[in-house]
Amino acid sequence: MIVPRTDAWQSENCASNDEKLAWLTGFDGSAGVALVLRDKALLFVDGRYQVQARVQVNMDEVEIHHLHNEPLADWLTANVAAGTRIGFDPMLMTNTEFTQLSATPCALVPLNASPFDALWTDRPAAPAGLIREMPVAISGESSEDKRQRVAAVLAANNADYLAVTLPDNIAWLLNVRGSDIPTSPVPLSFALLGRDGRVEWFVNDNKLAELPDAVLNAFTIAPQDTFIERCQQLAEGKRVMVDADSAPVALRFAIEPRGEIVWRTDPITLIKATKNPVELAGYRECHLQDGAAWVNFLAWLSREVPLRAAAGQPLTELEVQAQQLAFRKQQPGFIEQSFATISASSSNAAMCHYHSSEANNKPLGHNHFYLNDSGGQYANGTTDATRTLAWGNVPSQQRLHYTAVLRGFLSLITLQFPSGTQGHQLDAFARRPLWEMGLDYDHGTGHGVGHQLLIHENPHRIAKKVNPWPLVAGNIMTIEPGYYLGDSHGIRIENQVEIVESRPGFCKFASLTLIPIDLSQVEMDLLSEQEKQWLDEYHQQVREALSPLVNSEARSWLEAATAPVRV
Repeated sequence: MIVPRTDAWQSENCASNDEKLAWLTGFDGSAGVALVLRDKALLFVDGRYQVQARVQVNMDEVEIHHLHNEPLADWLTANVAAGTRIGFDPMLMTNTEFTQLSATPCALVPLNASPFDALWTDRPAAPAGLIREMPVAISGESSEDKRQRVAAVLAANNADYLAVTLPDNIAWLLNVRGSDIPTSPVPLSFALLGRDGRVEWFVNDNKLAELPDAVLNAFTIAPQDTFIERCQQLAEGKRVMVDADSAPVALRFAIEPRGEIVWRTDPITLIKATKNPVELAGYRECHLQDGAAWVNFLAWLSREVPLRAAAGQPLTELEVQAQQLAFRKQQPGFIEQSFATISASSSNAAMCHYHSSEANNKPLGHNHFYLNDSGGQYANGTTDATRTLAWGNVPSQQRLHYTAVLRGFLSLITLQFPSGTQGHQLDAFARRPLWEMGLDYDHGTGHGVGHQLLIHENPHRIAKKVNPWPLVAGNIMTIEPGYYLGDSHGIRIENQVEIVESRPGFCKFASLTLIPIDLSQVEMDLLSEQEKQWLDEYHQQVREALSPLVNSEARSWLEAATAPVRV
């Protein structure tokens, strides 16, 4: 049987009742798939989780494979006898995945019932998070106008309906936000949009108590579990637009052969990625608040790390991330974290998506790196940033690694590029300084960020893998090169950026993130004058924007942390 990490919505972060892969294997990363055979079990994870999987999984029982370098389809082709019957849940597999796996020698068998329903005896209940309205004053466009824009795409493609299965697309389209999954303010539900702009929303009514009647009366409401059956009823003689990469293949089984499927990326995904002026203003404002929280936090760290180390009671990863959250909670408009904080000291940072626990809670101290990757969901936007810090002096080799990561970051964030350039065409700019040292990192360089939505928003990515979507003014991305050496250290520097027009036909990155970059471990003689100039100008921007907003005791730290490097 194939057991994926994801749920029926292809969520990166799943509700606890959908964490089947973690229950089965012990691996709790955000991407992976298991194959359970009669005589063995295999777990496929990407480069972010190669170290973590080997820590969390019983290696005597489960083989670890690389999700991209040796994908499941290739392994099945090379190792499984023709006709071997492999079960799968059709709500948990996309059509793209089904097509790929159908080309292998095995026979895919859709299961009518999940074995987890019987085996997982203490399985948590399905979430019932309340849904709230997203006011036009913050979203910048009414749901009716959005629906008519998308309906025009249906008409242009001679499609009668759009099956919307991605929760963030539903949230954007209906101007609502959910609370089913912590840090991901989307409602787990499904929707059908007709060519006339009308919506049938398949959502459980125990989530709707806080929505005003004006919102509820704009849609036809039906229970979530009737979605597939309703698609089957409507399919006769109709053309239904379905996203092959995100919709469950169960939709295909329901619609064909009664109706015709128009296979196309959900048009909402690309429309949503270009932010309107109100959304962009919200991003800029919430980054001022998040930047102030970061500076208050970093100033506190600069005092407490040496004091606690000298007292023989060093700060720990968990203490530090709790204090950072406390600083964020002081900011107006803060709702919750935008993802689980990565608070990683010393060798723990070598696991680039590490999360601290009581079992592996390392202290912070001198002469090693501490990496913090965190963000916030604010009423008017979403933030994501990473800083790598050190107190004292790290070994010379690690200083060179840090300097290379910084230079890669600077190479990309200062770049001017033709409007419509695709993310994979930019990726190498951030990697070149590391490549010159014979080094690399096994994750993407940047991702889209939702507007009080998902921290990893489709469709845009900056990575080695081809990403065919044009980058244009109004897109929100991150820039986050890194370097990781197992059992030693990890480094990442990340800013969230807005893509803006720089001149006719060209774009550049404007930093939304306003946080000082630690230069204490940089080999300054390896930086060019242009790189130093950017750092000075950026730090001046940070200082001027945040000085009025930070705690009085943090202001002097901010002055020192943003002092010019050019003299």
